[in-house]
Amino acid sequence: SEAKAPKEETPKGISPVKAKKTPSPADAERRKLRPGSGGEKPPEEPPFTYQLKAVPLKFVKEMKDIVLKEAESVGSSAIFEVLISPSTAITSWMKDGSNIRESPKHKFIADGKDRKLHIIDVQLSDAGEYTCVLRLGNKEKTSTAKLIVEGIP
Repeated sequence: SEAKAPKEETPKGISPVKAKKTPSPADAERRKLRPGSGGEKPPEEPPFTYQLKAVPLKFVKEMKDIVLKEAESVGSSAIFEVLISPSTAITSWMKDGSNIRESPKHKFIADGKDRKLHIIDVQLSDAGEYTCVLRLGNKEKTSTAKLIVEGIP
């Protein structure tokens, strides 16, 4: 109790305490600034810039031509596949410029960004140019490939 009394009574005892404390708030601020300016902001930025860059409509993977030999191909199936971005885009399929409706003959498979056109029981008449139309808002992109059924000489 004797040690405490003089400190409380004399104002001189208070100033050293203050002197010791002053550098530490400054240090704390400096420590705060470093993570604040360098550490905290960058994690916030990428998601926003990423979202802006992710909006463009595109085929990540375009359609590829399918070549089938008539003897092997008749009765088998062909699958056109595209990978699109973003997954919210709507895909529709065309053959030789006219829309394909989903039917027992044509199956549309949409799994996230993966879109497929499944042509079941391929016949010679199924040969032609197939187009995947990608739509998002007022934007549109297309990817085209051929289904080639080769006749046997």
